[in-house]
Amino acid sequence: MRLLLIGDIVGKPGRQITLRAVPALRTGEALDLVIANAENAAGGSGLTPEIYHELIACGIDCITMGDHIYRRREIYSVLEQEDRIVKPANYPADAPGRDVALVRTAGNVRVAVFSLLGRVFMPPVDCPFEAADRVLAGVPEDVKVIVLDFHAEATSDKQIMGRHLDGRVSAVLGTHTHVATADEQILPGGTAFQCDVGMTGPFEGILGRRMDRVLETTRTFRPTHFEVASGDPRLCGTIVEVDPETGRATAIRRVMVDQGWADRLALRAGGSQQG
Repeated sequence: MRLLLIGDIVGKPGRQITLRAVPALRTGEALDLVIANAENAAGGSGLTPEIYHELIACGIDCITMGDHIYRRREIYSVLEQEDRIVKPANYPADAPGRDVALVRTAGNVRVAVFSLLGRVFMPPVDCPFEAADRVLAGVPEDVKVIVLDFHAEATSDKQIMGRHLDGRVSAVLGTHTHVATADEQILPGGTAFQCDVGMTGPFEGILGRRMDRVLETTRTFRPTHFEVASGDPRLCGTIVEVDPETGRATAIRRVMVDQGWADRLALRAGGSQQG
């Protein structure tokens, strides 16, 4: 089976290219499962119920979140009622949301998806390694395909998690830094690993924000509003091939789709559907 994790969707530009590209990617890449990190999807910080449902409707099977999960209170009801979105599993038990999502592909393969927050240069949270062990202990034994979105700042944190879970999960894929890393690999135990799958949003900016605002505040210390940029939207993510019988990854590949490619994909998919 083939699955895609889409990196941090940032604001309207990130949502628009996601909505444009995902249906075509599902067909063109023969994807069985699409997961997306959407903690920055609403105006660059947080998620709303409307955007959640919009992303699910376009062909995303599961939504992961990160440190901006509770920026918008209206998402609480979605986190508590919907079964295709997860909070970081090392947040407090009383925090809104579920620790793990069990989603089923069209081929009737059940997949467990969860997320964790790192601790280096991040808000204080419980130990992600202990939380990972706890989550895995609760996953049904017949569920072989397990995917972790590790939302962390430090590459060392992410590499340690990859080794900690090697052979126990299908993929440990990082988000949060908004910059794709070139270290995609299959670890010895059969776990696909990458420090960060990148950002889905406007690349004509600084980590998805307007360059002029970030530069002004950085150079002068005058506070500005870091508005979402608008130019050069791209979808970044990583495709992993997994043996559904064993849960072991067999291949991993980075993906970057710019606006032109997204438009061509959409046209091609539309033509094939009409044909």
